Amino acid sequence: MNQPLASIHPEAKIAPNVQIEPFVSISKDVEIGEDTWIGPNATIMEGARIGRNCQIFPGAVISAIPQDLKYEGEYTTTEVGDNTTIRECVTINRGTRAKNKTVVGNNCLLMAYAHVAHDCIIGNNVILGNVCTLAGEIVVDDFAILSGLVAVHQFVHIGSHVMISGGALVRKDVPPFVKAAREPLSYMGVNSIGLRRRNFSPDKINEIQEIYREIYMKGNNNSQAIENIETTLQASPEREEVVNFLRNSRRGIIKGYFADN
Repeated sequence: MNQPLASIHPEAKIAPNVQIEPFVSISKDVEIGEDTWIGPNATIMEGARIGRNCQIFPGAVISAIPQDLKYEGEYTTTEVGDNTTIRECVTINRGTRAKNKTVVGNNCLLMAYAHVAHDCIIGNNVILGNVCTLAGEIVVDDFAILSGLVAVHQFVHIGSHVMISGGALVRKDVPPFVKAAREPLSYMGVNSIGLRRRNFSPDKINEIQEIYREIYMKGNNNSQAIENIETTLQASPEREEVVNFLRNSRRGIIKGYFADN
């Protein structure tokens, strides 16, 4: 860990085998786990909690204060899980009193110039493409993939196993297991390729497709779709995940592309 050209606060808690490159700045009240690599010119600010075996590339800034005028200096943190890669010039702001923390889970990849604002909660195995921008208090569930140049409105919820096309503007919640594209962002079918890659069986994928036929292809509103799904389709974890997502959506879900054509 000894790097004479880095600035490391003596109160930072850094595992002995963390590799720190020249010109890194690490503030007090920082914790960094074993086998993590911190690249040149990265900045790790107060409140950062970084897990094991992470890679943080040059120019990244982790746990800077929020870009939120309501922030009044309250104590908050930024938590990054294990095995996560943070590429060049990524910025992750710490939380506000809304949630008190910003979280990036395990096994994530945040590509160059991505931005994660205050109080975002990002699950495990999430990919944020180059210059992907998340506003405050966004939730991104496990295995979601947001392509390059995606911009997400504050308070949006993006479900698990979602694929969002490059350059998308995400103004509404995106339910689990789907592909989303076009402008305005629309449902483009179930993310069957991604699900197959994650070992979902053909029968399970067909089940998910039946759920989304009720939501997007039969002219139902959300309440009608939920009622039909619960009365006609067999209970399963995937069914409950979709139904609970719809019930708890704060901003409403994206519309179906075919609904307006």
